[in-house]
Amino acid sequence: MESQPGTSVWSGKTVLANFLTESSDITEYNPTQGVRILEFENPHVTSGDKGTACEFELWDCGGDPNPTGRNQKHLTSALNPVLPCRFESCWPALMKDSHGVVIVFNADTPSHLKEIDMWYSCFVQQQLLQDTQCLLIAHHKPGSGSDKGNLSLSPPLNKLKLVHSNLEDDPEEIRVEFIKYLKSIVNSVSESRDREEMSIIT
Repeated sequence: MESQPGTSVWSGKTVLANFLTESSDITEYNPTQGVRILEFENPHVTSGDKGTACEFELWDCGGDPNPTGRNQKHLTSALNPVLPCRFESCWPALMKDSHGVVIVFNADTPSHLKEIDMWYSCFVQQQLLQDTQCLLIAHHKPGSGSDKGNLSLSPPLNKLKLVHSNLEDDPEEIRVEFIKYLKSIVNSVSESRDREEMSIIT
């Protein structure tokens, strides 16, 4: 699928990130330039016996190889190994000390189903993260409908947690799933720290 000059096939991750972190709304699409960091807390996700609120950083990574966002084949064409992303230099900073990866793709663009393999390889497999630390979000843009039919995901992507999001039809569904994901990340980090402390003691 090709976009026409002046338009682009986008995944909707920035709008979705704003919604999930309760940041300001974006009404006009502009490709994310490099990395955008969102700091937030969620009242439903706490840590420790005292129920201390957890602080999160969500790093919104741009994948647009074209500075203007125009005349590109599709937004994530940069993920093809032959076409390195112009923001690839930012990736090491994103990967360092990250505890989870959320891969957002345009569920209405078949080419995205293949290109998310690159994201998974770079940000999950190569960083030795567990599959439980990765969440796939098939995002449906407003007006596109929300067909939740079976997506043809290749192994090992078909083993990952997959949720559909449509902020127009059912925004609460993705919010609930995201909270579940955050809780699983907090538990994973807590268990890892407990193991480290036990190894020091013993």
